[in-house]
Amino acid sequence: MRKPEFAFWAFMVLAVAAGATTVSNVARTQSAVAANSEIYRQLDLFGDVLERVRADYVEKPDDAKLIEAAINGMLSSLDPHSAFLNKKHFDDMQIQTRGQFGGLGIEVTMENGLIKVVAPIEGTPAERAGIQANDLITHLDDEQVLGLTLEQAVEKMRGPVNTPIRLTVVRKGVEEPFEVKIIRDIIRIKSVRKRIEGDVGYVRISTFNEQTYRLLKEAIAEIEREVGSKLKGYVLDLRNNPGGLLDQAIAVSDAFLEKGAIVLTRGRNPEESRRSNARPGDLIKGKKLVVLINGGSASASEIVAGALQDHNRATVVGTRSFGKGSVQTIIPLGQHGAIRLTTARYYTPSGRSIQAKGIEPDVVVEQDLPEELKKRMRKPRGEASLRGHLNSEDGKEQSGSAAYVPKDPKKDKQLIYALNLIRGLTAKTTAPVATPEGKAVPN
Repeated sequence: MRKPEFAFWAFMVLAVAAGATTVSNVARTQSAVAANSEIYRQLDLFGDVLERVRADYVEKPDDAKLIEAAINGMLSSLDPHSAFLNKKHFDDMQIQTRGQFGGLGIEVTMENGLIKVVAPIEGTPAERAGIQANDLITHLDDEQVLGLTLEQAVEKMRGPVNTPIRLTVVRKGVEEPFEVKIIRDIIRIKSVRKRIEGDVGYVRISTFNEQTYRLLKEAIAEIEREVGSKLKGYVLDLRNNPGGLLDQAIAVSDAFLEKGAIVLTRGRNPEESRRSNARPGDLIKGKKLVVLINGGSASASEIVAGALQDHNRATVVGTRSFGKGSVQTIIPLGQHGAIRLTTARYYTPSGRSIQAKGIEPDVVVEQDLPEELKKRMRKPRGEASLRGHLNSEDGKEQSGSAAYVPKDPKKDKQLIYALNLIRGLTAKTTAPVATPEGKAVPN
């Protein structure tokens, strides 16, 4: 309560100093009381509707579900990213942001009602137990998988560290199903992957969770050790990265910058505005850097691409990003879960808003789509195509772009262009992105 009280006291002092009259303060108070009275009348209306539904609906409704649906309706009417998270969804979100959980370490999907193993994760209990890609899991602790949703099956496989689970596995080439006992362990979601492309380091960030910056530092250190003085630069791949934690996006941007602003966030009230600045220290010591983006690059990944682009620290290659230029705050509600509420817009260091526009690459490189995808591919969706999205402040909105990335690096035109650019085999042919008139990049 201290902050609101202080804000009101400060306002009163300033008002008197400016010659404001007591009458005007009374008028403001009366206006606030009238607004509150209207809110209470609307809440009475909600109560009347709720009671009518509970009393007269054709079947007895679940009261908790009615309230949850009402809260969800209120939040989803604001914008596509505000939502109510019940306890389970809140717990799942925390697992994603922490980047680790107790489990087995397998990537799975559903096939004909059974769990199909996409791949075991390296160094996990599942890999050590011999689980292989394309294995089918029919039972979990003697309980049939058939009839469970993928979410329910995954929930059963996760659990406290050091607890056992028995999987019944069907494997191609093995006549009979067999059992595998696995002891759960801490599984870390690897948000950063790296490889070496000759004299260039390649780093892909798939999401921004609590582990991302640490994993990025480790990946760069390993590449530096392996390649040494022959290393010409890095490709930072942010394609199809949906975003994640704001502080991790700031840390990743800071990893390549020596000084200056990284991101500006502005809420409804002026005191909610924030500016995050880079600290001295470039992890790759000024080496060439190319950032890859596409229509699936959103939110936190757009913060990184925009910061590095505005400071001319990296060349951004690919196609226009998604255009999600808003910040969501998670507000816990105790045992009831949490709400995810849009609380601010963010801007690149030069003051560009990304909302419903996206980041335009320095060099546009389109991927070639396979024929079968051309027939099935819908029109690319960006933030501007989402119903109820926050409008861009200048009214100029842009649609998204394709989000296809070939699995074979030899067919990946965007990656090939980036590698050639670092090696000096390709010239940067487009002009740098213009910053808003009269706004310089802050330092």
